[in-house]
Amino acid sequence: MKQLLVLALAFSMLTACKDDKEKTTEDVTETIVEEAPALSFENKEYNKKTTLPCKGDVCTYVSISVPEAKGAPEVSDSINHEIFKVTRSIVYFGEKPTAAKSYKELMDSFIGSYEELAKKYPADAMPWEAKIKATIDYQSDNIINIKLNNYMFTGGAHGYEGNRSLLFDTKTGRTLTYDAILHDRKAFTAFAEKKFREKFNIPAGKSINATGLFFENDKFILPQNIFYKENGLLLYYNSVEIGSFADGPKELLLPYSEISTFLKVK
Repeated sequence: MKQLLVLALAFSMLTACKDDKEKTTEDVTETIVEEAPALSFENKEYNKKTTLPCKGDVCTYVSISVPEAKGAPEVSDSINHEIFKVTRSIVYFGEKPTAAKSYKELMDSFIGSYEELAKKYPADAMPWEAKIKATIDYQSDNIINIKLNNYMFTGGAHGYEGNRSLLFDTKTGRTLTYDAILHDRKAFTAFAEKKFREKFNIPAGKSINATGLFFENDKFILPQNIFYKENGLLLYYNSVEIGSFADGPKELLLPYSEISTFLKVK
């Protein structure tokens, strides 16, 4: 009888140890969480010059500097694709952008267009320039704002320099439109026009073009580019967007303290 009690007790202890071991294993397994790769950026440089003789110290060239997103594949792929697409829409010569699928193809196309023209008209060929410098201008938990500065010269009296704003959702990598960042675009436009008139001394009730601006149909519109800054939203009109080339760009900074009710994301 005593032997039976000892055997029963031993069996009970073994069973308890086994259960504890299984519970411990389950507990450890439940605490393992697989984190998504963090989004980061690495600057990439792409450069190419013509093989034809230069004009003095000036050669036809392409210089492209862009931040390349890494980690979180779907997000980074979306961002990188958009940066390239915008760059491609700027660096080209002809009636429409090239169908290049890489920065190398894009540079080859631009340099090739110049060399083809220069061989046909060697006496008239002036060196071309194409410069793209994209930088992360603002970043928060919700938004990545990339500023793409560009300069193009393919002949004529002068080149053209401008800035493009690329807004991305940090979680999806998708581009953000006005409607994605504003609760009420119409109300925000009315507020922006009031502030614009105040800054550029255009009386209320007067034509928005009264001081020589070129708003289409004499109607105030938001610019093509808007930048997030630490202290507010910058409305940025590139040269010739609403005025003459000589007038240069127009800027209007709207402090967050005045526009927070309009914003969906910051």
